[in-house]
Amino acid sequence: MSPSDSAEPAVTVPPPLAPAVAGHAGAAADGARSRPASGLALLGSELTVLFRRRRTWAMLAALAAIPVLIAIAVRLTSSPVTPGRGPAFLDRITQNGLFVAITALIVSIPLFLPLTVGVVAGDTVAGEASLGTLRYLLVAPAGRVRLLLVKYAGAAAFCVAATLTVAVSGALIGAALFPVGPVTLLSGDTIGVGESVLRSLLIAAYVTVSLLGLSAIGLFISTLTEVPVGAMAATIVLSVTAQVLDALPQLDWLHPWLFSHYWLDFADLLRQPVDWTSFGANALLQGGYILVFGALAYGRFVTKDILS
Repeated sequence: MSPSDSAEPAVTVPPPLAPAVAGHAGAAADGARSRPASGLALLGSELTVLFRRRRTWAMLAALAAIPVLIAIAVRLTSSPVTPGRGPAFLDRITQNGLFVAITALIVSIPLFLPLTVGVVAGDTVAGEASLGTLRYLLVAPAGRVRLLLVKYAGAAAFCVAATLTVAVSGALIGAALFPVGPVTLLSGDTIGVGESVLRSLLIAAYVTVSLLGLSAIGLFISTLTEVPVGAMAATIVLSVTAQVLDALPQLDWLHPWLFSHYWLDFADLLRQPVDWTSFGANALLQGGYILVFGALAYGRFVTKDILS
């Protein structure tokens, strides 16, 4: 018997899975040589894979198109927008293009942003399980907990990218089609262009924080199944359900506990001085959802059978 006959058979990765495994597991294997750096290497690999996907860029392009469509529609309208009709601040766009970004965020929060976040969060673990790459990711000593944290960090990074896409696209198209100048806040005070841009970024940060709880829910659902489409759909349906429940006055007692309750409560950021009450309440609520569903995802993922 030759030495080659007595050797254990090598585990080979099927050709269709090789690129995906090379992107993730390769980084984790490199991290095995330097344990403290493995988390950063795995995170870098996760972000690279996420933002190289055509699906990711297609969703970001769709989000960027929302403020563009709003601005063009207002620009082509011959009659002035009637106050009180349509999204908030829509009637102020013709007076100041900076309001395009704020209006676009208000339009995107109920459906478009949760939809894209649900797609990314629902695909975190279920997508790897569906492709069969999850077992290879865990061959390297990255650990299940570290991999779970990296997956959530990737979903959170997409939340930042999605919100900034809407805000930046809105600011650019607003400046291109409408005059830009000092902004009158809800409190009646007027601020300059520079400070108004900072307020827009502050609102974008508020919206990003609002989506972190939904990302944690999507991560947990993603650990329950190997069908990514099912995890995506369940996350999006929960987002819509929470908003429907929040609109029912008969459920006032439940509203403060719904992750979507504070999504549109950033009006205090458009006052002088800034009232941080709503921002703090929203961050506290989303932090609670992250802890609860992060713990549930941990409990599920560390006991998940990745070999079947």
